[in-house]
Amino acid sequence: MRVLALDAAFPFDREARMRKEHSQQLRLKIGIVGFGTFGQFLARRMVQAGHEVIATSRSPYHDIAASMNVKYFTDANDFCEEHPEVVILASSILSLEAVLAALPVQRLKRSTLFVDVLSVKEFPKRLLLRELPPEVDILCTHPMFGPDSGKGGWTGLNMQFERVRVAREPERQRRADAFLQFFEREGCNMVEMTCEEHDQLAASTQFITHTVGRMLGAMQLQATPIDTKGFQSLLSLVDNTANDSFELYYGLFMYNQNSTEQLDRLEKAFDEVKARLLQQLHDKVRQQIFYGESYSQPPRLALPDKTGGSSGGSSPASPAQAGSWQSAAAVAAAAAALEGQPGGEDGAAAAPTSNGSSNGSLGRLEATS
Repeated sequence: MRVLALDAAFPFDREARMRKEHSQQLRLKIGIVGFGTFGQFLARRMVQAGHEVIATSRSPYHDIAASMNVKYFTDANDFCEEHPEVVILASSILSLEAVLAALPVQRLKRSTLFVDVLSVKEFPKRLLLRELPPEVDILCTHPMFGPDSGKGGWTGLNMQFERVRVAREPERQRRADAFLQFFEREGCNMVEMTCEEHDQLAASTQFITHTVGRMLGAMQLQATPIDTKGFQSLLSLVDNTANDSFELYYGLFMYNQNSTEQLDRLEKAFDEVKARLLQQLHDKVRQQIFYGESYSQPPRLALPDKTGGSSGGSSPASPAQAGSWQSAAAVAAAAAALEGQPGGEDGAAAAPTSNGSSNGSLGRLEATS
């Protein structure tokens, strides 16, 4: 028997059609406002995932956009008349307010989903709620990575988000879900939390990281032949923070009201560590002064009279004892210099005389047997 035709559809045909339909449902038309380094970073992945991406920015990025199959507009009016389903605000923190004010929102559909991807969250949340029409949807997000940390893939990297305002219509819910699923499919760890909670946590993590990196960068640390793994990690931190603009760092400070508190805590912690080091150093110096190796027992102190004798009636100091006190006075002066405080009562370290006395209060002390 010979089969001439097969009229029945195989099961895998139906599964293939379902996958295609599901993919089309997840496909979005995404517009990016601000096509700088981070905007391009997002656009490249979104195009690879099958989304249609358009972009606009102040600078001419036509060639870069064309290279990644992104349609680019220099005129924001033309951009908005393309009616993207999702508008990503990828400008800098400092310029967001001006960028939003210049965007002709009235040319967009009233159901447009606005998404911000800034590193601070409470500020853009308040701004979007205040300036955008009440009909549009708002999703505040923070991809906790960038072109450097995410160049090898996004798997395991954190993606914070808050559904600030998304209408209940199924289509608008589907669109917000599809946008978030893009990051989930890329392997991100999805973290849903409020913008206020985000800023509290980010001030003690991201802002502190940038601060320490910039402090170490200001020290101009260099690699050496004997670097430890820990030091290499510090150099890597310096490189990562140096690649970000100071404008971004200032934005993390200025537009997160929790940053000032963390900066104060960092300064206080440094002062405490420094004070502990100096206190331990002073304890060692005092031990040498009062219980140095030149003494067989703890010395008894007496003030000398003008003739070089002691006021308590004891005999003048021996040359060995005088030399010991000269050494002690030198150690005390060195400790005072380390602390940045003047030595002696008169504001300068006392210089011992030939008989073991000195012009300072410490130098006037003399050991007696």
